[in-house]
Amino acid sequence: MKNKLIKHENNFVSEEEKIINWPDLQSEFKKNFGDEIYNSWLKNITLVKEFNDYLILGVPTRFFRDWIVSRYLDKILEIVKNFKLSLSRIEFKIIDDPKNNKGDEFKLEDFNKVTEIKDSILNYNRLNPNLNFENFIKGISNEVALSYSKKVCEHTSRYNPLYIYGGVGLGKTHLLNAIGLELQSSKEVMFISAERFMYHFIKSIKKNDMVNFKDFFRKSSVFIIDDIQFIRGKESLQEEFFHTFNSLLEQGAQIIISADRPPLKLDRVQERIKSRLSGGLIIDIDVPDLELKKNIIANRINHIQNQFKEHINITEEVVNFIASEAKTNIRELIGVLNRVIAFSRLHKRVLNISDCKNILKDVFNQAKIVTVDKIQNTVSNYFNISLTDMLSQRRSRPLARPRQIAMYLAKRLTTRSLPEIGRRFANRDHTTVIHAVKTITKLSEKDEEMKKNLVQIKSLLLEN
Repeated sequence: MKNKLIKHENNFVSEEEKIINWPDLQSEFKKNFGDEIYNSWLKNITLVKEFNDYLILGVPTRFFRDWIVSRYLDKILEIVKNFKLSLSRIEFKIIDDPKNNKGDEFKLEDFNKVTEIKDSILNYNRLNPNLNFENFIKGISNEVALSYSKKVCEHTSRYNPLYIYGGVGLGKTHLLNAIGLELQSSKEVMFISAERFMYHFIKSIKKNDMVNFKDFFRKSSVFIIDDIQFIRGKESLQEEFFHTFNSLLEQGAQIIISADRPPLKLDRVQERIKSRLSGGLIIDIDVPDLELKKNIIANRINHIQNQFKEHINITEEVVNFIASEAKTNIRELIGVLNRVIAFSRLHKRVLNISDCKNILKDVFNQAKIVTVDKIQNTVSNYFNISLTDMLSQRRSRPLARPRQIAMYLAKRLTTRSLPEIGRRFANRDHTTVIHAVKTITKLSEKDEEMKKNLVQIKSLLLEN
């Protein structure tokens, strides 16, 4: 006998099935997930259809669906099974709610109102006056990027988009900021990180304010977005970025983008987006050479002296030592210099190389010896598992725990960022790395076996 669908309280269910009490289920969601998650994401889920072994649930947008599926689906399934033992799967359907569709109700005067989303965007659309072309130190590794950053200010839309890529702490954000400062007096400049773009995208969905969101971001004559790799794996965000990008190009706006890699190497990013990003001028920034690092040190010392009106006495020998030993990026270089200056102030004397080696032994030992590759190989050998297995998607404890330890050590013993570490572990998300670090940190505080493992692995890593 075929199941007939009957309408019950605005939902379609099988007449042979016991009907789930949806309000009761929502109460369970709220109890298990907490008020914040429930009100932000789960409150708007509706029961569309109920069948013998699965449910169809309604959500307002694809973004909501993607977010819920990626973060809460397993727990939702577990809770619903307490109400419906036969449940094997849950499907989500995008429901257009006429009550929330206010697109036709917007009037011209509405666009002139300062909305919550606009206020929050403006709070983060700030250019740093200190990151200008005048204080950007030129060297062989960045001179091409600097040259074309200046040229795009003279001839906007000539190099469109301008795409600058390179590792962490090499000056990409500085250049993007400098372009914004140069153009803001004559053009409407939008400067935002990809992470902030996502934040406002989510907020606009929750506030049903997408019209204002689109209007705000698509009216810029210069659109500058930093760290575009942040959109990887976020389908709904990529969809919105793609349409924003196209809209801006069509109206002749200049687009400037930064990333940690070239467009075609952006994994988990839509091919059409990579194609658009590749359609302009692509320039890389390399690791600074010795001469550039020495110039950066000199500039930094002059800046501190002018700012604090004090003389800083650092010998040329020490400058050469710091410049040659700090090998990764400019941020590390400045951090090392700041430490040397702080010790010099504290002890009120000029430091020599021996002093610096002692002060910086932890920094330079780690920078020279410990890499993510070495950590991965050392950990896999220590636990007698293959590197392939450790980096795989398998979640069994004998593999998952060493993987977490390796991520923890990569964060603690290298200068790599969370997204960089995640990529080195078979393109895992940075949130996975955060979870691993928290897990191992907690275990190391109370588990003696974990303490022992970490000490022994660190010892192996720091051996010459």
